[in-house]
Amino acid sequence: MTPVQFNSRPDLTRSGVGIVKASTWDAGTPERQREAVEAVRAAWGGRPWPHPGLLSYTVHTGEDGRTLFHYSQWSGEDAYQEFARSGRDARNAEIDAAVPGIERLGPQTFEHYRSGPLGSSTREPGCVVVVDVEFAGPDPARQRAWVDAVFEALGSEPEPSPGGIAAHFHVGTAGDRVLNYAEWETAQDHIDALASGGGGVGTLTPQWERVQNYPGMTGGGVHRYTPALSLTAGL
Repeated sequence: MTPVQFNSRPDLTRSGVGIVKASTWDAGTPERQREAVEAVRAAWGGRPWPHPGLLSYTVHTGEDGRTLFHYSQWSGEDAYQEFARSGRDARNAEIDAAVPGIERLGPQTFEHYRSGPLGSSTREPGCVVVVDVEFAGPDPARQRAWVDAVFEALGSEPEPSPGGIAAHFHVGTAGDRVLNYAEWETAQDHIDALASGGGGVGTLTPQWERVQNYPGMTGGGVHRYTPALSLTAGL
């Protein structure tokens, strides 16, 4: 039986990842949010690693004091479906017994597309900013073109954002959504970057204006989280 290994963060660019599942839990209060993290730790740490196709599982706590963002890397959709049939219910039942009434939203399915530096820092992230962008109707080429435009805008910056570490862009398999998993040293670094006057983390350049007014973009959201728990299969 393969044990569970606890890590500080997932490897966002590891090889062999076919899909990523992203979901949000709403625990309701800060106390229940903390209890949910500990329930996940107990439910997963007390059992062998459930499936070879699960490459990592990471939980983050929302700064709103109620949500948890779940990010898991899989070899493919088949591996996830096998886990959902055979290994998920027992873990969730234990978590629900410890913290009844958690509302689960998702999961959404993504593929990793591009990663790159967000600033000059190489420190461990103390904050993860999840940027969710929605488009009108499925168009995989548009998803990727928008991400490419973001990297062009990042490259146009005269100076990198202080406290920015890396940006990891994922495209939804349904073709109408992009998720950016952005690592920052602290939440305050991200807050300061948003206050720079460019309507986002960048300065007001033509490249950023193109990103912000991209054809077909209909909405999205920005949420800050603190890394709480990251698991992989042990040796």
